[in-house]
Amino acid sequence: MPQHEFTIETQGQGLYEFTRLLCDWVAQSQVEAGLLTLFVRHTSCSLLVQENADPEVRDDLLAYFARLVPPSSDPSMAYLRHTYEGPDDMPAHIKAAMLPLSLSLPISDGRPVLGTWQGIYLFEHRNAPHQRRVFAHLA
Repeated sequence: MPQHEFTIETQGQGLYEFTRLLCDWVAQSQVEAGLLTLFVRHTSCSLLVQENADPEVRDDLLAYFARLVPPSSDPSMAYLRHTYEGPDDMPAHIKAAMLPLSLSLPISDGRPVLGTWQGIYLFEHRNAPHQRRVFAHLA
């Protein structure tokens, strides 16, 4: 069973596509058909399958979640108690609780089955750069 851990370098909040990296690894595994499971090993980022054609989609998603869950320094978030790791930390945990930490993708003809405009993203919810680890299992 092929397994691999990807390290995704982030530079703050945003969506970081790693579709090509993932597709290359699946191709090297020589698995023609199966199921790929991805799991992010952090509590302040998420995984998404999302449009990869128009960058405005990523910008709008980032803006929407920033509006939905503002920093803990925003007066509307005064009820938060976990604030000692910075104003972006607890909101990042909330966003990660709302969005998937794992994805399952079918593999056919040696590659993930994705739609024409679909890409695989790590959605970073923290402001500072991070090294995020995504574990992949292919069966």
